[in-house]
Amino acid sequence: MRNFLKDTRAKTGIIIFTFFSLIAILAPVLTPYNPNDNNFVPLTPPSLQHWLGTTGNGQDVFSQFVWGARTSLSIGLLAGLISTVLSVLIGMYPGYRGGWMDRIFDTITNVFLVIPSLPLIIVISSYVHSAGPWVIVFVIGLTGWAGGARVLRAQTLTYRNRDFISAAKLGGSSELRILVWEIVPNMLSLIISNFMFGTLGAILAEAGLEFLGLGNVSVVSWGTMLYWSDSGGALLMGAWWWLLPEGLAIALFGMSLALMNFGIDQLTNPRLRSDSLNKKKARIKRRESNANI
Repeated sequence: MRNFLKDTRAKTGIIIFTFFSLIAILAPVLTPYNPNDNNFVPLTPPSLQHWLGTTGNGQDVFSQFVWGARTSLSIGLLAGLISTVLSVLIGMYPGYRGGWMDRIFDTITNVFLVIPSLPLIIVISSYVHSAGPWVIVFVIGLTGWAGGARVLRAQTLTYRNRDFISAAKLGGSSELRILVWEIVPNMLSLIISNFMFGTLGAILAEAGLEFLGLGNVSVVSWGTMLYWSDSGGALLMGAWWWLLPEGLAIALFGMSLALMNFGIDQLTNPRLRSDSLNKKKARIKRRESNANI
């Protein structure tokens, strides 16, 4: 854990992730106005009264941004969790069992892999008129598991016949115990990485669906903010404050997940830890040699 916190990229990712998480949690405290209140002067630039200006409909952009963070992050984290759980169950257990179970679930995974995910999400969402956040969570979660399941299955196959697994079998451990206590700890970085990128994919998918108007655009989220700013011609009218905050937030939150993933790789991968240690030793030697000169 100490190595994780020493990694500059991981620390940067944690700071950005914590920042947006606190915004989402403290939304009722941070916002002076109701995000749907449209009694203000439309398209007002940022000021002391409206920190991020107002929308074309006379709503406070900062209030929408803060409450939108709560909606978008909740959708992303829940959908990422659902897709990760499905990836673990469908990829690891059949891969460990082998036989007919592995063949069936591997075929199902391959079918989902060849189906384009975004068009599939669009088709499903188009049949659910005015889809709310919970519908979007399950649609994204149930369609985003195949890639992670494929990777986890391949890694499970490499562990299935190793010596420590054979020793656990001889010791009388059940299949479930071997999976949970022997295989999962060795694959923790892959599982966490799958969750992080599943969360990022869910946030991007939600923003894409809302931008296309396939969700419930009356619910405030970063995606619906993009939808209304595009529909209201924010770019044409030069109202950058209506368009920029939510787009920048999505990019920064995605970057935070990627940066934290670098730190997790350092924590769980001995080869990366040794490379980092060698680079640190090399820097110390160069400093010492420069000092002697």
